[in-house]
Amino acid sequence: MNRLDDLLDEAAAAPVEGWDFSWFAGRATEERPPWGYARLLGDRLRTAAAALDVQTGGGEVFREALSSACTAGACPATVAATESWPPNTALARAALDEFGASVEQVEDDAPLPFADGAFDLVSSRHPVVVGWPEIARVLAPGGTYLAQHVGVGTAAALTDFMMGPQPLGDGRSVARARAGAQSAGLDVVDVREATLRLEFLDVAAVAVYLRKVIWIVPGFTLQRYRDKLAEMHERIEREGPFTATVARYLIECRKPHGVDGR
Repeated sequence: MNRLDDLLDEAAAAPVEGWDFSWFAGRATEERPPWGYARLLGDRLRTAAAALDVQTGGGEVFREALSSACTAGACPATVAATESWPPNTALARAALDEFGASVEQVEDDAPLPFADGAFDLVSSRHPVVVGWPEIARVLAPGGTYLAQHVGVGTAAALTDFMMGPQPLGDGRSVARARAGAQSAGLDVVDVREATLRLEFLDVAAVAVYLRKVIWIVPGFTLQRYRDKLAEMHERIEREGPFTATVARYLIECRKPHGVDGR
C-alpha cells in the first residue's frame, strides 16, 4: 500500500461528529478571529436568565462558554440548544447535561420548538441556515442574538481545486445578514469581520475537513473525489501545505422593546 492509500484510509477512519477539531493537530491549522467568540458568549451568559444555542453541533463551544459563566457563579437558569444531525444531538446532550440543558433535534430550517419570547440570549456558531424570523420570535424584548457566522468565500480555493471554479454567491454575506435581521425587527448593534488563513499539511487533513464541513464540497466522498485527492496529495508533496482563506464575522443584534414597554 502506498502513502496516498495510507492517508486516505486514515481519513476514512477519522470521526467527524461534533465540532471538536483536535484530530487536526499537527496536520492543519486555521487562524482564529481576533474577537474570541467563546469568551464573548461566556460574558453574555453571565447576565442571561434563559439561553438558547441554535445549531449547536456537539455542544463543544456552548459548553466552553457555559463553563466560563458558571465558574463565575452566573449560570443561566434555563439552558437549551438545537441540533439537526442525530450523532451531534447525542454528543450535545452529553456535553450539556451538567448544565441541565434541553437539547432538541430540529432541522436547520425548521421552526424552533420554543414559546415566543422564551430567551433573553440566543447564540449560534457557524449556523448552516439563519432563521431570522424564528430567532426574533423566541427572543424576549431587550434580548440579544450573538453569533459567529461563516462569510462569503470561505475555503473557496479548496472548493475550486476539488470542483473547478465555482461562482461566489452572496447568501452568507454581511449585507444579507443585516437585511435579514432588520427585516425580522432586530437592531444590529455590532458587526466585526475577519479573513483568516487555513492550511493543510497532508491530504488526510483535506479529506477529513471535507467530510466534516460538508458545505465546502457538497456531496463529497473519498471514493467520488479520489482522483482530485490524489492530485492534492501530489501537490502537497511537491509544493508544501495547501492554503486557503476563511471568512468569519461576528454579529450581535438586539430585539427592541415594544411600545407597550415589554
